[in-house]
Amino acid sequence: MDANRPYSAETDSPGVDLLGMARRHWWLVVIVVIAGLAAAAQFTSVQATVYESATSVLVSPIGNGQDANSTSGRTKGDINLDNEAQLVTSTTVATDAAALMRSTAAPDTLAGSVRVEVPPNTTFLVITFSAPDARTAQAGSHAFAEAYLRNREESAKADVAGRIAILNDKINQLNASLTQINNKLAALRAGDPNRPNLESQRTTVTSQINTLAGQLNQLLTTTVSAGKITRDADLPGRPVKPNRLLNLASGAMIGLLLGVGAAMLRERLDQRVRRPGDLPRRVDVTVLAAVPGRVKPRLDDVFAPFGTGGRIFNRLRNEVLASVPAPAGGDARVVLAGQVVVVAGASRGAASTVVAANLAAAFARTGAETVLVCAHLPDSLVDTASVHRMLGVRAVPGLSDVLAGRFSLSSATQRAPRHPNLSVVTTGGTASAGGLLQSQALRDTLATLRERAAYVVVEAPSTATSADAQSLASLADAAIVAVELRRTRHTEVADAADQLRRVGTPLLGAVVLPRLSAPRGGDEREVTEPETPSVAEDMTTVLEKLPAKKEEPAPKRIRTVPTPPKRQTQTITVTRVATDAPSENGADKRR
Repeated sequence: MDANRPYSAETDSPGVDLLGMARRHWWLVVIVVIAGLAAAAQFTSVQATVYESATSVLVSPIGNGQDANSTSGRTKGDINLDNEAQLVTSTTVATDAAALMRSTAAPDTLAGSVRVEVPPNTTFLVITFSAPDARTAQAGSHAFAEAYLRNREESAKADVAGRIAILNDKINQLNASLTQINNKLAALRAGDPNRPNLESQRTTVTSQINTLAGQLNQLLTTTVSAGKITRDADLPGRPVKPNRLLNLASGAMIGLLLGVGAAMLRERLDQRVRRPGDLPRRVDVTVLAAVPGRVKPRLDDVFAPFGTGGRIFNRLRNEVLASVPAPAGGDARVVLAGQVVVVAGASRGAASTVVAANLAAAFARTGAETVLVCAHLPDSLVDTASVHRMLGVRAVPGLSDVLAGRFSLSSATQRAPRHPNLSVVTTGGTASAGGLLQSQALRDTLATLRERAAYVVVEAPSTATSADAQSLASLADAAIVAVELRRTRHTEVADAADQLRRVGTPLLGAVVLPRLSAPRGGDEREVTEPETPSVAEDMTTVLEKLPAKKEEPAPKRIRTVPTPPKRQTQTITVTRVATDAPSENGADKRR
């Protein structure tokens, strides 16, 4: 495929695909984000108010080795702060804190409101207390800090007192031993051989007593300091919960993630064609041309030749010509001359009408005689885009009238006033012509048009509504599928391609159009404007080409009028045109 085609700008890279998905489903993402914000606001409104206050406590080592750091301690000093943090939330400290707060709550309940943090490489404890009101939070943090320090100080004093008692007992025992040794020495003579041994024992006991006395004096003079409060709890000015900004941001983020997930799921489950690149990848159908979304297809006229849309269909015309194999040394344009190209829609809508009209106009711009045949039956005609409004011709007579035998092909063939070399056979107004697209009359009609025109473009009904498109394709030399984005499903394109290939008609590919919308009041061109020149032009055609057998009923009605034959022929023509003139809605007045 040519890299300069319009649809090649839409790549299938993941980035472009995600951006396209976000653009297509932006409303779903927005709805889910708004729902996330609403849920966050509701959660914020029902969330309990929580105030927090913190107290910083410096933990001091008491000494004498009782606070030696364990192997798993957090710091390298003499204090195991992990143990101290657990001590803050103990039942004993919580009971003392409840007494200081004068609270009737259970100690375990109060302990559950405490959070203790240890800053790295410090001997500080940060005691945080949570409460429904600010003053309770302040009082609770201070009470737990005081209770912890008191508990630690009392434990240290009790330990010192116990060690003093132990030293006193040992000193008393040594004094008793020393008294016995002195009594024995007093009873011995000066030269007694036992005296040196007793004197040695007395020296040893005296040394031990002196050592223990020194330790006792040290304990008696030690000042016990468990720590101190370096930053007391302050009165919090606003609650930490609910955090409205944090909750709303979290709700928006969660909503965005869920919205993107929902968009991806919807994109995955959506079977509609979203971009031209879906066709070759998912249904194995080549894209001949794609009209960009910024180019709105006109429903009251064909694209201008030198506009973006006109250039696209000029390239489509060249694609059709190049797709027909030419003999050695031959020209593909000569090979295609006199052949029929069918344009069928894969789904209901006006896509085939727009593609067929613009393709026929592109063929006509080459100077070759081109005929556009509209094979949409009245019950499947789409009101938003009709060929008679786009090309400025009458709605009747048309193909259904020719197949029903009410008009000749020459009278139903109208010249498009704004497009030289382009003739149009509209759908017609015979509602009882259903099933005639499979008749021999249609084969004869297409055979006649092959002889009269170089290119014949047939606008076929949708393959999703009937089998008429398949019947028409069997009489054609090539087929094109018209696909409308965001309306046609992949299964419909695959079914259309399968129907056309089964009858042996070469499927050239698909033409992709953006989603078509109904024209506004100002966009719709009145059919009565071009009718006057069309009627004047077609009157000559009827006079020259109307078969004689079609005029048999008319002479019977005017047989009693004594006028010359030439005057009689003119009167017949004027009477038929006035009688057969279509009404505004395309209905036959004679009915």
